[in-house]
Amino acid sequence: MPDRQPAGLYIHTPFCRTKCRYCDFYSLPAPACPAEDWLEALEKEVLLYKDQFPYIDTIYLGGGTPTILKTAEIQRLMAFFYQHFLILEQPECTIEANPDDIGRELLAELNHAGFNRISLGVQSLNDNDLQFLGRRHRAREAVRAMEAIRDSGFENISIDLIYGLPEQTEASWLKTLESVMVFRPNHLSCYQLTLAAGTPLGKMKDSGEITPQSEEGERRFFTITSEFLEDEGYIHYEISSFAVKEASICRHNQKYWSRLPYLGLGPSAHSFRNKQRWWNARSIKRYCQQLSEGQAPTAGKEVLTDEQVMLERLSLALRTKKGIAIEDLKCYSKKTGRILPEVINRGYVKVVGSRIIPTREGFLVADRLPLIFE
Repeated sequence: MPDRQPAGLYIHTPFCRTKCRYCDFYSLPAPACPAEDWLEALEKEVLLYKDQFPYIDTIYLGGGTPTILKTAEIQRLMAFFYQHFLILEQPECTIEANPDDIGRELLAELNHAGFNRISLGVQSLNDNDLQFLGRRHRAREAVRAMEAIRDSGFENISIDLIYGLPEQTEASWLKTLESVMVFRPNHLSCYQLTLAAGTPLGKMKDSGEITPQSEEGERRFFTITSEFLEDEGYIHYEISSFAVKEASICRHNQKYWSRLPYLGLGPSAHSFRNKQRWWNARSIKRYCQQLSEGQAPTAGKEVLTDEQVMLERLSLALRTKKGIAIEDLKCYSKKTGRILPEVINRGYVKVVGSRIIPTREGFLVADRLPLIFE
């Protein structure tokens, strides 16, 4: 049965010019790009799902690095989506971009293709940090890209930043934040560096070449980020997300946190509808092969139980400033009346009207917070 709720559409672009040292997302180096094979497979996947997800109100082209695609390929994709899905009026259409791909011509073509939001992977405005992370741009190129995007007429700009590097100081991180504020982006995603297993930085951690920030160090970086941006007028609306106003909150990412339907296309992409979640093969070869044989390119799926749904709803709600209704929490835990005053006293949540809202301290323990109510 098709879902009548508008869904989010995510497309995973599995190509990068170079691989960053911290990244554990699935991607291939650009010289090995079988882009035409991927595009043809992607169109086949659209045809498999177009009747199950007929209504779309957000599109997010992520990766990988979407901006290494030819603009004709990007335009082909967008035209195909508009042909086979009902894209509702005033959709939010985001494309992730690398600073050294940005230029006036590209920006004009992205706008013409239908994109109205750019998520720029700046990560830092400190050249030493960028080199450590394995980024292929430098600070001056990131500044130039932010200037070009503003001058191009794009009014919805999100900047990605990473903090908590092993040798990073709070002063150097604040300098990056202060420099970004010159451009007053609509939205910021500020992520704590994760040294994922199997990545170059993860291997360096395992071998003792680098030492991660201490737990107290991570706490300090998170706190000064939140304090600085809130002082600048930003809304800290999700653990890693800041918006200059309510209208700038990322509508697509809200799908994930609110358990609304979303369809993920491309290798390694995830989808969700009702109580079902499924994910695609983490291999472009296997992805293309399965679709060439008329099969969905899924690598796994799960159907959530009612108990899992309740836990997931609580876990996701406590990641956002919306929080959760007290009545919904009571449905999850019969101990709410006894435990809630203690959690409030510990400074993890506050009650606003009929809702329980996580505090900054609550964001810091968001992974553990739902377990307190079990």
